[in-house]
Amino acid sequence: MRIRGLILAVFLSIAFVSSHPQQPQPPIPPPDPRFKADVLVIVAHPDDDTGVSTFLAKAVLDQGKRAAVIFTNRGSSGPDAVSMAHGKALADIREIEARKSLAARGITNVWFLDGRDTPTQDVLHSLETLGHGQALDDMVRLIRLTRPDVIVTWMPAYVAGENHGDHQASAVVAVEAFDMAGNPADFPEQLTSPRDPHGIGQYGEGLQPWQAKKLYFFSDASHQDFLKGHGPAYLASDISPSKKVPYSEINRLGWEQDATQIDFSQEVLGYFLDMPEYLVLGKSLVPAPVDGDVFDGITARPIPYHPDPPCTEARRTGISLALGGPWAFYRQFYRAHDLTSLEKLVPPQSALSSDHRLWVPLLLRNDTASDADITLHPALPPGWTGNTQDLLYHLKPGETYPVQLFYQAPGENYKAPPQTLTWTALDHSSAVGKVTLSVYLEFDGVPQ
Repeated sequence: MRIRGLILAVFLSIAFVSSHPQQPQPPIPPPDPRFKADVLVIVAHPDDDTGVSTFLAKAVLDQGKRAAVIFTNRGSSGPDAVSMAHGKALADIREIEARKSLAARGITNVWFLDGRDTPTQDVLHSLETLGHGQALDDMVRLIRLTRPDVIVTWMPAYVAGENHGDHQASAVVAVEAFDMAGNPADFPEQLTSPRDPHGIGQYGEGLQPWQAKKLYFFSDASHQDFLKGHGPAYLASDISPSKKVPYSEINRLGWEQDATQIDFSQEVLGYFLDMPEYLVLGKSLVPAPVDGDVFDGITARPIPYHPDPPCTEARRTGISLALGGPWAFYRQFYRAHDLTSLEKLVPPQSALSSDHRLWVPLLLRNDTASDADITLHPALPPGWTGNTQDLLYHLKPGETYPVQLFYQAPGENYKAPPQTLTWTALDHSSAVGKVTLSVYLEFDGVPQ
């Protein structure tokens, strides 16, 4: 009886399935292939992409790679070499210029974030005006949309040269987004499947986590020898195999569209067209030589999310003195994002603002159990004025004093070597801390 019952149950279930055929469901749509990028360039202003113009020309025109560009702002500040347009009107013009410039070199996937063009050399001020949190949200979203294998951005470092704070801020957000886009716990609302894909009551963005494989930096430092050997170099004098002309001629196609930006002579333009490009390998999650081609080691296969190792801050003891402001931020930033190779790549340096004024933030710390009276002694080259006298600070146990110093340079001399400024912390005449800063006597009009 039991066997008969089992046979009857199987027969009835087969009959039920036969009379009620299964409904096949539609396949899950793949990510939109129109926006897939082999390389994503993340910069601050329209025309910043010209800092890697030769690399982009080789990648897109000769290697057949797909490139996309993100600008964190639309370039509303600075002079207009064509008209009286300024502010929002200038930003509208420069957005179109940037799109035309990139299209002339085969790049049409271009996005602009809502940051404000901020004339400053201080990355922390630029992050403030960019809207750090919203920009990071947007950047992670666009990485998940474009799914790049390689990300190229400005070097997150305080360097002598133009050294725009917005450049650094775009790099900071790019590094953070590189590390977050593959983590499903970061901005999870972007990964939520739409509740009702065919109705108006849907929510959820329907993206997928994405881990980029390589991260490269480039720099606008006026002294670039320190970049050599830390990544591939791209020379504008090389001939493009596909176009049969030097890359400098292809670079010109881009610059010709940036009319509002060309407020200088043809001789200066030639300098920008011909300058070599040195990339610095910040991270590679695939085996690849440091100085090899950007796409060495890259395959079409996605890689899993790669979390950074835990960051541990070295415990301080006694009295200490260190550079504050952007320099202090970068010390923490490099460790938090496993960029320790950058810690010694750029020695502490600065350049003057347009009024020859130098700002120096210092952090004086008392990590002892007792009150301390600390003397700060500056040692400056001849002719410098400002906070040149010894300064006395009283610090309670565990206290950090943010020292803000300002100096005036004796004059400008572009051919002079960098000048060395030193500050020593003295506890009862004993040196307990020392900071050295190299200052280049050059400026680009950006307020420090």
